[in-house]
Amino acid sequence: MPDPTPTRYIDRPADVAHAARALADGAVVAAAFGNFYALVTRPDAETVRRLNRAKGRPLDQVGSVTAAAQRIPSMFDWSRISPRLPERRVRQLMDALYGAGPFGFRGPAADRLPAHLTRDDRGIRTTQVIAPGSGCLSNAFLERAAAEAGVDHLCITSANRSHHLTGAGEEPAHWRADGIAGDFAHLPDLVVLAHRDEAAARAAYPGYLPTSVTLLSFHLPEGEWEEPPVLIVDRHGSLHVDEVRRAAAPLGLQVRLGASAGQRLRVRAYDGALV
Repeated sequence: MPDPTPTRYIDRPADVAHAARALADGAVVAAAFGNFYALVTRPDAETVRRLNRAKGRPLDQVGSVTAAAQRIPSMFDWSRISPRLPERRVRQLMDALYGAGPFGFRGPAADRLPAHLTRDDRGIRTTQVIAPGSGCLSNAFLERAAAEAGVDHLCITSANRSHHLTGAGEEPAHWRADGIAGDFAHLPDLVVLAHRDEAAARAAYPGYLPTSVTLLSFHLPEGEWEEPPVLIVDRHGSLHVDEVRRAAAPLGLQVRLGASAGQRLRVRAYDGALV
């Protein structure tokens, strides 16, 4: 019997083209993403709901956004950030952190982004943009898939099952393609776009854990603006907060852990496998 989810590779143009066309047709793609994997789909509401169902999440849970590197700034409404936080500095920090590896930023959402990819945070409509880092081969897939789907952004989420489904704590993201194929075997059109060499992919990011990205927010309600400007770590993931601070300090930006980021995300353990 043929394998229902044959593995394709992120470094093969024909496989990237196949995955991009499948995504445009509504499939879920488990894509190599920095040193781990992420689930990527079209950004329309129906497909996002299908992705949530596949993970066992509430159907209306808000999705995150991903895009090729050059499109990332256009996902945000820069007119909504604090005047004490110069846009130029934030964009420089984005260039530094996305340039180094997988990372995420949350800020005021561009008006064109739909409600199912945004959420209100104390009166500010925000979106979070998760990207693999400018050196990752998955950028070619993201650009091709967006073009095939006729959009400038895609929906992304961690490659794991929700605690709503498992009844346990949130599972760490997968960093092995076979693990994703097993967890999402119920998706008949799942496409796995894998690292050719997973160990090499992890070794390429020595300062990063192979788990969901660290997420930094740069929006604050007007009454919470500070001097010097402070950015908040909403999720302490693959990149250690100390490294984020080192990147922010030369730009005159301070970084602190948010209330939900006190515990760093765990790395998934596989039987007999070492990171």
